[in-house]
Amino acid sequence: MISFNRPDGQAVQGYLAECPGAKGAVVVIQEWWGLNDQIRGVADRIAAAGFTALVPDLYRGKSTVEAEEAHHLMSNLNFGDAASQDVRGAVQYLKASHVKVGVTGFCMGGALTVLSLTMAPEADAGVVWYGLPPLEYVDASKIKAPMIAHWAEQDGAFPIATVDPLEAKLREAGVAYHGYRYLAQHGFANETAQGPGRIAMTQYDAAWAQLAWDRSFAFFGKHL
Repeated sequence: MISFNRPDGQAVQGYLAECPGAKGAVVVIQEWWGLNDQIRGVADRIAAAGFTALVPDLYRGKSTVEAEEAHHLMSNLNFGDAASQDVRGAVQYLKASHVKVGVTGFCMGGALTVLSLTMAPEADAGVVWYGLPPLEYVDASKIKAPMIAHWAEQDGAFPIATVDPLEAKLREAGVAYHGYRYLAQHGFANETAQGPGRIAMTQYDAAWAQLAWDRSFAFFGKHL
């Protein structure tokens, strides 16, 4: 765990997975569960692939395995503040020691990735995983970084029908964007979303997850 400063000067915590000698870095945005072992594992995976990764602790030390508590924590999160301050601060922190910095996030973090690309002009690329914010909060004209997204066609949390208007808005704004769609359920890249402990709307799919990760690393390799 490290400390870094937001643009407003407030110090916040984050989990840093370093890749010695990496020219590129990635800010990783948590799911609604918080900064847990699974999202630390995602950061470690990104570091093993050649990019330093930093996960801002958006819940300030809190995490949970209960869906009701996760919903409570997410509902109390100021998304605009998280994107413009925590995530942008993480991007700026990594920029001090890396040539280029990308942003990626899952579920709630996917929605925050979209918002962060409108609020963190220092970001060089974005990868969204099955999450999007309400369309009225997306000023696509401010997105200058290339981005890709991984959508689940059977998503019960972020219905696939809501993706079309977002993609249309991105096209209208001339964003360098490509969306991938998978015959999968929400959370298909989260390896803990299986077995008796998973919540009903989620389901891990190892094959689709691997394809999405391959596409993500190829994208980050090109742009970072």
